[in-house]
Amino acid sequence: MTVGWSPADLGLARGRPDSRGLAEALRTAIRDGLLPAGSRVPSTRVLAQELGVARGTVTRAYDQLIAEGFLLSRQGAPTTVAERLAEPDPVDPPPDPAPAAARWDFRPGRPDLSAFPRRDWLAASRRAMRDIPADDLDYGDPQGHPLLREALADYLARVRAVATAPERIIVCNGYTQALSLLSKALHDQGVGSIDFEDPSAPQLRTIPASLGMAVRGVPVDDDGIDVAQVRSGAVVVTPAHQFPLGVALSSARRMALVQRAKDEDLLVVEDDYDGEFRFDRQPIGSLQGMAPNHVAYAGTASKTLAPALRLAWLALPPQLVGPVRRLKIHSGLHAPLFEQLAMAELIRSGAYDQHVRRSRAAYRKRLELLTAALDDLRANHRPHPAGISAGLHVTLQLDPEGPTEREVLTRAREHSVELEALGPHWVRAGDHPPGVVVGYAAPAEHAFRPALQALVAVLQR
Repeated sequence: MTVGWSPADLGLARGRPDSRGLAEALRTAIRDGLLPAGSRVPSTRVLAQELGVARGTVTRAYDQLIAEGFLLSRQGAPTTVAERLAEPDPVDPPPDPAPAAARWDFRPGRPDLSAFPRRDWLAASRRAMRDIPADDLDYGDPQGHPLLREALADYLARVRAVATAPERIIVCNGYTQALSLLSKALHDQGVGSIDFEDPSAPQLRTIPASLGMAVRGVPVDDDGIDVAQVRSGAVVVTPAHQFPLGVALSSARRMALVQRAKDEDLLVVEDDYDGEFRFDRQPIGSLQGMAPNHVAYAGTASKTLAPALRLAWLALPPQLVGPVRRLKIHSGLHAPLFEQLAMAELIRSGAYDQHVRRSRAAYRKRLELLTAALDDLRANHRPHPAGISAGLHVTLQLDPEGPTEREVLTRAREHSVELEALGPHWVRAGDHPPGVVVGYAAPAEHAFRPALQALVAVLQR
């Protein structure tokens, strides 16, 4: 053969290759430089004879590689390797592997994933798949499937005192998208700054900041956010259980915030991320129920079920439904349909309420165990004094005479424990008290006690 290689050089046995195998062998040889750019390949007749296969087999392989740009064919000229492949693109080395996950996960905002109600979810999914009309398998309503919005309107009214209707609910691909859509809608309407509680989740503050909005921090004390210091046209609050300090917005502050919203056309974004989990009393109803036309309520299944479901929802004031819906259409990230339908079935069947009740009892017990363990520490690390008995996390104020946040995190890594420092949550620079945020819900139920022992070892002096 005039091209300087034989079928054996390509790992091809006589009489064996089909057109797909032949194309792959030639493609690999070209990528590896065995067949250099500009070199001729045998005619279909010659190569078919060499391989002992039908000429059509070779023709189909050549046609495939010509279509892909590996080979070049010209009328009246031999087929050659395309010149543009003379130098293959360099392959970047793989990134360094991610560090091994800690054995004991105490990061906040994560539920016990081992408690996910698999049997109930599977039953709900089966019912949803059985009953779904074929037309619902189309792209669907970007606002969310009507069945889920109806179920949510009923559930939120019953459990969180939210005053809304299915037409005012938008189902989102997680809370991050919900806040992103709201921020973009406000930005488009000329709102140039947005207030957040100080401290608050830093990853959420970056969302409006990425749009060019100014982000202001408003101090939080034992009564919640200082309403008198709100200055922007919108403010994001966590009134039921402030993140990360764990305080509840006092009745007087709730009334003051609602009154300012009505008087000044201020939009309040209520992040009700774990409102179902109050342990010492019935959960306080939503802020939205006091001013439905001035509060955008946001909820999520990430804390009650699992973050992987990517299900969150907004109950919006009427004037925001249209703008947010239009943005949602263009976002391309619609909440997954089958998860929406399964969630609707889970709520309608009562299984969701049952799961929340079970989770509430389990997390209450964990908080009791954690509190007892902290009481026995030699180090004077204590929960934030105004933190309420609620949620999935507790914020510890570190012993002022003990280790720094950095030292605690270093010690945690040595014990394969994962925590969050309080420091990055502050909006304004300053001399803030050191602390760590401990999410006690994430460890699996069977592993909670040994996980707690590892955490105590980290915190013990």
